[in-house]
Amino acid sequence: MTAKMDSGDGSGQAKARANRWAFAALLGGNIALSLGAMLVRLADDVGPTASAFWRMTLALPLLLLFAWRETGGRLPPRPAVMVAAAAGIFFALDLAAWHVGILQTKIANATLFGNCASLLLVLWGIFLTRELPRGWQALAILLAFAGSALLMGQSYELSPAYLAGDLLSLLAGMLYTGYVILMKQVRGTLEPWTALTIASAVCVPLLLAVALALGEPVMPGDWTPLILLALTSQIVGQGLMIWSLPRFTPLVIGLTLLVQPAVAALAGWLMFGERLGPIDLFGGMLVGAALVLIRLPSRRMAPI
Repeated sequence: MTAKMDSGDGSGQAKARANRWAFAALLGGNIALSLGAMLVRLADDVGPTASAFWRMTLALPLLLLFAWRETGGRLPPRPAVMVAAAAGIFFALDLAAWHVGILQTKIANATLFGNCASLLLVLWGIFLTRELPRGWQALAILLAFAGSALLMGQSYELSPAYLAGDLLSLLAGMLYTGYVILMKQVRGTLEPWTALTIASAVCVPLLLAVALALGEPVMPGDWTPLILLALTSQIVGQGLMIWSLPRFTPLVIGLTLLVQPAVAALAGWLMFGERLGPIDLFGGMLVGAALVLIRLPSRRMAPI
């Protein structure tokens, strides 16, 4: 009896420690993912979809190793594999649509429409709970989207010339929403590295097929940006995010995605001289305030 109680207490303490780190992991994953656009731009000797192909391909050996250690070499349940594979299809199509869309519209437009996943996940969370956000949650949503609008509104431009790229970026955001929802669902059965490995493996042939169909150059001359892309976006970024998904509601996940345009704007300023004005900085501060506020209700209601 004592042994069981000790074991239960130890398990509870481990779970509490994991929950304390979960929000930091979710933020860290999104920060790592926000560097992706900068690295895609630096990998200019391959096409945009080809860079996504290499992101998956170069990350896959490490992912397979992590998944093998996680499962002890046991095969995961077939239904869960199918859900993770479906998530991979959504993710591959998301990357292909967004990377191609970037070439046909402004970066600000692509960022704005590509991040519609934030809004869609918030709406999905409202649909699941059948409750409208109130109190701190409502204020956090208002601040987050107002901040994002300020961040991207300065450089956003509505024009018929950008219509195809805008629509592709919007499609990418919708596809990414499906990916996150499916991965959150399958994480109830699969461990994080296993789920991410299956999804990534499905992406590889699909992205290669799209890159070849578009006539993109596939073989790089400089591997450095692609290796960094695989490590930061797929291993660190997606790894942290997929690990933390079961611990949060879609509303929290959606708002946290808005870290990506804020950090991408900062990276553009530091790396490419894309200046940030007072309005941009104020928008980033609003997003930061929203991320602080969104944590308050979870502490009051129940542990994550």
